[in-house]
Amino acid sequence: VATISCRVKNSDDSVIQLLNPNRQTIYFRDFRPLKDSRFQLVNFSNSELRVSLTNVSISDEGRYFCQLYTDPPQEIYTTITVLVPPRNLVIDIQKEIAVEGEEIELNCTAMASRPATTIRWFKGNKELTGKSEVEQWSDMYTVTSQLLLKVGREDDGVPVICLVDHPAVKDLQTQRYLEVMYKPQVRVSQNYPVQGLTREGEPLELTCAAFGKPQPTDMRWLRVDDEMPQHVVVSGSNLLISNLNKTDNGTYRCEASNAVGKSHADYMLFVYDTTATTEPAVHDSRAGEEGSIRTVDHAVVGGVVAVVVFAMLCLLIILGRYFARHKGTYFTHEAKGADDAADADTAIINAEGGQNNSEEKKEYFI
Repeated sequence: VATISCRVKNSDDSVIQLLNPNRQTIYFRDFRPLKDSRFQLVNFSNSELRVSLTNVSISDEGRYFCQLYTDPPQEIYTTITVLVPPRNLVIDIQKEIAVEGEEIELNCTAMASRPATTIRWFKGNKELTGKSEVEQWSDMYTVTSQLLLKVGREDDGVPVICLVDHPAVKDLQTQRYLEVMYKPQVRVSQNYPVQGLTREGEPLELTCAAFGKPQPTDMRWLRVDDEMPQHVVVSGSNLLISNLNKTDNGTYRCEASNAVGKSHADYMLFVYDTTATTEPAVHDSRAGEEGSIRTVDHAVVGGVVAVVVFAMLCLLIILGRYFARHKGTYFTHEAKGADDAADADTAIINAEGGQNNSEEKKEYFI
């Protein structure tokens, strides 16, 4: 509904009329010559002519004139702009089900809007950038935005949202949920012993867990670079060794597969003596990577500390000998009897005689 008002200040009872963009008279005072029932009189007085227009369409857009029959006549206009929100908002996805690592194409189309809409993309709460194309049909615009998206397993079940910015509509959006297939994630855990060492003669129980989409259907245990010991019992996802011995040392692998691919996780077993007191090994069971055992050997640590202490002592001894240099104290006396000599030769002779009584040089060794 559009409302058009013609207001007059200091009215002198002059005639007021309202004209449409085609200069046709809609109302002359309170009379409607135009046979269009969508125009209805809201208020009429000497100072105002107010008219409402219902069910506005694009054809109603343009300038509307208010005329006042004075001498000379007066005229003023207002402009009506008609906005058209998009009729349909649709997301088309290239592949309903995508595989991890693939790039998929999504297209969002906003049809028959005026002016052209602005389309924005979101994956969850993160805004993405698309590429838009605008087509004009008569006075209407259709906008299509294309989004290329490389999907991962973390995108499974995440909504992709197409949102429209348009002055005639607020919060208009549509969304599609991504469905992503990915190969299994595999993890091996040690059920027994829970935290202790894997000692000779004791049992060992491992469990393999695998998650993927679709859910893994094939799961198996094997021993890397060697045959599986005959006394090992494999039951579904569990591996049990009831009586550990040194020959069981090695890497045990759990493999799982689905329609997308295959993954594995490794467990490295080291069997200790029954008297071992070393801290328990830490097993790395990340999928596709060989696990490793990191043990803390106190004997090795003690040896390293002893070597460091010995090296420090040797360094102190070398430094001590370097600074303990030989030091001496010397006492000298000037030649006696040389002062009264008549010439240099006499002075030397007298000096030599005088040195016989001088105190000998003394040395002190520290």
